[in-house]
Amino acid sequence: MGELVVIRHGQTEWSLSGQHAGRTDVGLTAAGEAAARGLAGRLAGRRFRAVFSSPLGRAMRTAELAGLVGVEADPDLLEWDYGGYEGLTAEQIRAARPGWELWRDGVVPGDAEHPGETLAQVAARTDAVLGRIRPLLDGGDGGDGGDGGDVAVVAHGHLARVLAVRWLGLDAADSRLLGHPHPGTLGVLATEDGLPCISAWNARETA
Repeated sequence: MGELVVIRHGQTEWSLSGQHAGRTDVGLTAAGEAAARGLAGRLAGRRFRAVFSSPLGRAMRTAELAGLVGVEADPDLLEWDYGGYEGLTAEQIRAARPGWELWRDGVVPGDAEHPGETLAQVAARTDAVLGRIRPLLDGGDGGDGGDGGDVAVVAHGHLARVLAVRWLGLDAADSRLLGHPHPGTLGVLATEDGLPCISAWNARETA
């Protein structure tokens, strides 16, 4: 069975400042672009059967700079819609809502462009992604008659955590147990003895 490589987009001004960037299309910084290019060395040895990306520019640009080709935009890979918390830092949110914790308390509704999502809605999107990707990994129904192979996705920090725990068959709220992936890093979702596992997380470019 192939492996699912999960890439977080490179650094943006908002990831640097700690602002929640859900649907706001913030571009990569120079450091973010450099980190994305650096991933090419880690990815060069793999032949990806398919590559999917969040349609936001920071993810698509990361895929391009990392040398990925044939990238298909998938709206189910968009980051959590943070609603009224879009653009705010955790400190700003807790100033108005002491003790707030994203995985437990969620977000509040925002404007028409940022209505907000529940964790269950985010998990439903990641489950849909995994439902489409698993046949490509095992070769059961890839649509091209080929054998299984590796698949890459380029997405966002919180979305990647939910995707990983759902791969493991855990509840989406268990995402809090997995460290937040740094910008421009990758994780590898794999299997061992037929069971799902995480074989790499927060991995950076090769030296």
